[in-house]
Amino acid sequence: MSTDTSSIPLKQRLAAKGLDGLTLLVVPAILFLLALFIYPFLYGLVLSFEPKQGGMFANYQRFFSDRFLYGTIATTLWLALPVTVATLLLAIPIAFRVRLMQNQRLLTTILVIPITLGTVLVAEGLLNYLGPQGWFNRVLMTFGIISSPVKLLHNYWGVMLSLVITGFPFTFLLTLSYLSGIDPALEQAGATLGAGPWERFKHILFPLLLPGLAITFCLSFVQAFSVFPSAVLLGAPSGPTRVISIAAYQAAFEEYDYSMASAVAMIMGVVQLAIVVVVLAARGLLYRGPAGGGKG
Repeated sequence: MSTDTSSIPLKQRLAAKGLDGLTLLVVPAILFLLALFIYPFLYGLVLSFEPKQGGMFANYQRFFSDRFLYGTIATTLWLALPVTVATLLLAIPIAFRVRLMQNQRLLTTILVIPITLGTVLVAEGLLNYLGPQGWFNRVLMTFGIISSPVKLLHNYWGVMLSLVITGFPFTFLLTLSYLSGIDPALEQAGATLGAGPWERFKHILFPLLLPGLAITFCLSFVQAFSVFPSAVLLGAPSGPTRVISIAAYQAAFEEYDYSMASAVAMIMGVVQLAIVVVVLAARGLLYRGPAGGGKG
């Protein structure tokens, strides 16, 4: 027995298939994602297999056969991983303290300022503050703590300080948002049962916070791994802070080899994806309980 659907309005037939007005609101977002992310990625992937000379994998062979190129992976990881861990370790205790403060909005507003300034402006400020004639060295020399200026620029430490300053507010705000979502009644129940501060953190707060910390780590790591302005302005672009983004820039705008630049960008993306997968997999091994303990 066949059912005649011609008499049913088109709107109802589409709604029965899940295509209602609310669903169609997703279309602009999908088009935006395709235009600004999916298409550039696919274009760059195809372009990386079209080298100026050699076979299809010539760009990748060149990258992994040249230590000056493949060494940028280790250099970038040596910057991004410590910065990510440092900002996370700083953010967790501060977030625990701030969540109990009444002037929480004022403090978070102040911490947003480094994000709005951008990495370039922060780097310019550090050039003046940490330079040989900057305030930092002047104060230390005035009080006799040091006899000559401490070199904190155009090396590893200058780039690391810049990344910590610009990355900490982002990490802190994410950690605070996850921590604020945990119901205080859970911690109070643990205290009622005789659990001390460390036991409450270990058995209640940390397991509930762990999924959020893993996501925060991944986002902060991706942000730090893509460092470019700080490595150029505060580091040594041809030396110890020659990160992989600089290698891609030089291939594109100094050698005008866009195919090689695309290959470097693809390798950069694969390394980031590998770290993210490892972190998320480790989160699953450490804790398999509920993903949160939200309020209400």
